[in-house]
Parts: sequence; structure tokens; C-alpha cells
Amino acid sequence: MSSSAGPNPYTIRPNSADSAEQPTGLREIEAELAKRWPENKIEPTLDRINALMDILGQPQRSYPSIHITGTNGKTSTARMVEQLLNTFELRTGRYTSPHVESVTERISLDGQPISVEKFVATYQDIEPYIRMVDEQQPIALSFFEVLTGMAYAAFADAPIDVAVVEVGMGGSWDATNVIDAAVAVITPVSLDHTDRLGSTTGAIATEKAGIIKPGALAVVSQQPLDAAQAILEHAVKVDATVAREGMEFGVLHREVAVGGQLVTLRGLGGGEYSDIFLPLHGEHQAHNAAMALAAVEAFFGVGAAREGQLDIDKVRQAFSGVSSPGRLEVVRRSPTIVLDAAHNPAGAEVTAAAISESFAFTRLIGVIAASGDKDVTGLLEAFEPVLAEVVVTENSTHRAMPVDRLAAQAVEVFGEDRVVVEARLDDAIEAAVTLAEEGGDLGGAGVLITGSVITVGEARLLLGRK
Repeated sequence: MSSSAGPNPYTIRPNSADSAEQPTGLREIEAELAKRWPENKIEPTLDRINALMDILGQPQRSYPSIHITGTNGKTSTARMVEQLLNTFELRTGRYTSPHVESVTERISLDGQPISVEKFVATYQDIEPYIRMVDEQQPIALSFFEVLTGMAYAAFADAPIDVAVVEVGMGGSWDATNVIDAAVAVITPVSLDHTDRLGSTTGAIATEKAGIIKPGALAVVSQQPLDAAQAILEHAVKVDATVAREGMEFGVLHREVAVGGQLVTLRGLGGGEYSDIFLPLHGEHQAHNAAMALAAVEAFFGVGAAREGQLDIDKVRQAFSGVSSPGRLEVVRRSPTIVLDAAHNPAGAEVTAAAISESFAFTRLIGVIAASGDKDVTGLLEAFEPVLAEVVVTENSTHRAMPVDRLAAQAVEVFGEDRVVVEARLDDAIEAAVTLAEEGGDLGGAGVLITGSVITVGEARLLLGRK
């Protein structure tokens, strides 16, 4: 284990994510939000967010919604759903978390993050009501609850035709769960946030299934057996219809293509959608696409009110324009630098498989900074087969695992000779680039920066990615 890979001329933007310039109004609001409970601290109640919705006049009831939960794949699926709806000329509001670079990314209108001015104005509009709720409740609204209120208010003000809402954590008690979505989507469930959601995939799925409302249609990915049982039991309890991947819809065929993959999907109405180019890497993204298509079909009534399928040309157009920043995103060449927000073992496993399938790396160096509350050993073990060496570091969040502790876990998995330690992310990236170049084959060398959405966002800023 070493502390440096030596000097390197590779240019990295000197500013850190924390020092990047922000408009004064946004910076002040972020400072105010930072005083509240962080989004990883939750209390199992909807009392505060319900109180805020009441005082705002129930803005979340002014538009239909598609609600998305699961352990991995939520944001990519939400972006695909949004793209499909936009292509079918519907105005959308998308609420996702966490953000990659700017908090404004969490609230999008018609596929674009709301402007800083709109973000600031929305906060200022509802801030008096936030204070009123704070004064009435034993605990003040959390960071995530305030942002959720802002999103629902901004969507009503736009106005939008449909909201695409990603759960923050869990489902039943998540602040987003004050909507009454006709379509609920559950992506793959795996072990994450076990201290809050449960120690088995069945227990976690029980919590996530809480977004399925009476009479809704639930679009459910392939799941572990106990998770599938928990979801089906809840659906029966609330008289909801369930569409299961691999049975009512799914991926019929996929093949790797330049810049992504070519897929054939089967929809809810039995229709076949062939020759769809998806500019994202990995089998998991093909399954996310199948989920997104089924959700939009359900929203339009395909498979229930009517058979057939959506306009295939529009579906092809929508998927060809999908992007998912920080998800196997190539940001530099020579050597290739890839960003991926995998932060738990299940996410790392699908990322490792996608890298092996879609990239011909002869030497891949990892840069990993992870959160201390995650199964970091499991994440490292999932990446070990595809990484020649790993540079461990820290991101700027208070949740980051200290670099010495991360290094100790990495040595257990990779061995001392394959681990480099750098306290700063910018130094870690430069060290990884140097290691990648040492093989003398730049065309086959690469760097994977991963471990956390925060890590990926800060790396994106350092590398000047727009």
C-alpha cells in the first residue's frame, strides 16, 4: 500500500465541489437547508410533510403521478420515464435524489433542472409556510421534506401534466409518499439502509411496497423471492394490479452496440418494440428501460384499457435521447475515465458486469470514496475482479468513510500491493491516471471513479464535465 502514485501532468480543475461558485441566493438557501435534519436521518411519520401539503393547498393533488422506489436503478428509470412522456408531448416534473452536482437537479421540468432563479423563488414562496409547520411540529421539517414540498409546489405552479417522483428512502414513510400515484414502480430490491428499512430483502420490500396505493398498477422488476412475496401481499391487500417483469413485460433481446446497446422490449399490451437504441451501458439499463416503458404504457392504459402498443417510432426516439449522468458515464479519453455512482454491493456488481461487457479495458484503476454507513467491504469485493489496483480517498461529505478506515478494508480485499491511499479526491484521480498509463497501452487503460453519488459529483466538477 502506498500513499502516492507520483506526479502526473493530467489536468484537473483546481476547484473542489465545495468551492465551486454558486449564486448568492442559492448558497444562502443551501446553508439554511443544511441546518435541518439530513436526508439520511428519518422518522417514520408523514405528519410534517402532510401538514406542509395541507397549508400549501395540496399541490401534489393537482397532477397525476408515477412513483418509483427500489434499491438501485430508480434515477435512471425515472429519467427514462420522463423522456418517454416528453416525447409523447406531455409536460413533466421529475423529482429525484440525491443530486450529482447541484441541488437544483433534484427538481426538473420537461427534462431540465429548474433554474437557480426558479429554485430560489420557490423556496421563498413556501418558506413562510415551512416556518409555520416547524412551529407546530415537535420536530422541524427535514432537508428532504422541504425539498419535496418545493418540488410539489413547483410542479403545480408550472403547471405539469404528470409528475415522475423517485422515493428518497424506503416507501411507506418517505416524504414523497403523500402523492396518490396511479402507477407505482419498484426496481430491484437489495440490502441497503438495513438499519432503517430492515435486515432482509423481504422486510425492505415491505417498506417499499407502501407506495402502491389502492387500485393502482404496480410495475415490478425481477426480485428476490421474499421481496416478490412481500410486494404481492401488499398489492393484494390494497387491491392493486401487478405487472411483473419477465411475465407481463420484459427484455426480449439485447446486444452491445457502439455507445450503448440495441434492445427489443415486450410491453404490457403484448406489443414488441424492436431496434431500440439505448445509449447507456449494461444489462441493468436494458431492464430499467423495460420498467420505464411498462410504466408509461400503464399510465396511458395500454395492457388494461386497451391492447396494442405505443407509437414505436416515438419510443425509439425517446430512448435514443436518454442520458443518466454519473451512471457508467465516460467523461475523458486517453486514458478513459468512467464515472459510476454505485454505492452498495448490488450496484457494484451490475457496474462490474457492465464494464466487462461494454469496455475492452486491459488495465482498469479504481478511485473509490464511499459513505461510512454502507457495506463498503461488499462493494470492494464486487469491484475487485475488474480492478487492477484501487486508489482509496474521501469525498467532502460528513458521511464519508475516513480514508484510513477505507484503506484498511481495501487491503483486506485487494492486498497491500494493489492499494494506494490519497486523502484528496483530486490527488486520487491524478494518481489513478498515472497508474493507468504505466501499462503503456492508453487505448486499453481506464479509470473508474465510484463509491458514492457525492464522489461522482465532485469528480465531475473536478474534471470540468458539463
